[in-house]
Amino acid sequence: MTPTQRRILAAKIEEAAIKTAYVEIAPQEIDVVVLGGKKLFKLNYLEAKAMAKVIEELRPEVAYVDASDVLAERFGRQIQSFLPFQVKVISEHHADGKYTVVGAASILAKTRRDSIIEELARTYGEIGSGYPHDPLTLGFLRGWIRSHCDYPDFVRKSWETAQRIKKEASEQQSKLEPET
Repeated sequence: MTPTQRRILAAKIEEAAIKTAYVEIAPQEIDVVVLGGKKLFKLNYLEAKAMAKVIEELRPEVAYVDASDVLAERFGRQIQSFLPFQVKVISEHHADGKYTVVGAASILAKTRRDSIIEELARTYGEIGSGYPHDPLTLGFLRGWIRSHCDYPDFVRKSWETAQRIKKEASEQQSKLEPET
């Protein structure tokens, strides 16, 4: 689905929804947990915590979530552990394709992400989509790291793509430096 198609659907979803809620996880928060230990477990922890915040704000009787843990039920229990009240959490893989509400939430989240990327591009210039396969994103990261030696705050320093590009730039720089 293109960003334009998502925007159109997001407007319809927002109009039809009783209430929506968003939780954004800052790149620095992700960096702290990823660089500090077991990457997958820590990311799942952050996602479960964020989903619990959304559930707490929306207060549904049943919450449907797309499990990011390989053990979907464990992910649901982890979300529940962050909630101050009991709610039935249906945690499944590929829930966005099974449950309309999860698919709608996915569209809203991606639309929100698209608008953040557009805002960043207005400030920093063309940054691409922010995905590791995007040549524009890779070009932005390479150019930025060459001219600034470190990434801006909106880039996750723990992102493998960013780490690889920084390492490559460092290796290229060391080749250019004269030996003493």
